[in-house]
Amino acid sequence: MTDPSRPPEQTDGAGPGVPPQAASQQHRAAAPRRVRVAVLTISDTRTPETDTSGQYLLTELKAAGHEVIHYRVVRDDAVAIRTTLVQFLREATVVLTSGGTGLTGRDVTVPVVESLITKPIPGFGELFRMLSYREVGGAAMLSRALGGLCRGSAIFAMPGSLNAVKTAWEGILGAEIGHLAFEIERHGQPGVVLSGPAAPALSPAVSPTPPAQARPPVAVPPADVAEAPEAAPRQSGGPSNPASRLGRHKKEEPRL
Repeated sequence: MTDPSRPPEQTDGAGPGVPPQAASQQHRAAAPRRVRVAVLTISDTRTPETDTSGQYLLTELKAAGHEVIHYRVVRDDAVAIRTTLVQFLREATVVLTSGGTGLTGRDVTVPVVESLITKPIPGFGELFRMLSYREVGGAAMLSRALGGLCRGSAIFAMPGSLNAVKTAWEGILGAEIGHLAFEIERHGQPGVVLSGPAAPALSPAVSPTPPAQARPPVAVPPADVAEAPEAAPRQSGGPSNPASRLGRHKKEEPRL
């Protein structure tokens, strides 16, 4: 007999009576083994050859069997960061960035990422700072690492240090990236057009053009109706002539 005072178990979409832990296991089992990932390093000083954080992510992703479709290093410039992220988000299921999440004047990654996110994942930043606290103590609060969805893709912004990237990958992302891709695509995302012939057309910003309305017929006067005579042209010097009111004064006769 069910205790009415006990709240029902959360099923997390796996069916009635399935505990959350079992549901997560089912989702991981159904998750794709190969995910399309793009990696972006944001730094004024690093190059692809000296980018230890980016190279670490590339190595780990390939070792896990994922497909790295883009890798790039850009400067701490908001326009360059946004331009690159927009391109990556169109083609990758998951985008990983490192760098620019601190508090200095050159750290502009976070506001750019926030402007692109349509569905935040606050748990990523919370977990990252919790794990970082065990390693660096209270300095973990200086990191603004964050994650979220941008329509049909996920983006995670991490600090630029190699140790921080390892913390995020080994403690959070490495084991969940396939599960994350599964959740993104399980029911689709708002504003994302599904691929295939049965995909619905999506044009929320364009209103359908109304059908052209037929013009009403023009009334034609009968042939026996005399046309009205044309109005006689007004005299240029008449009182109703606009030119007479534009400062043109009547020439006076000279006084003798």
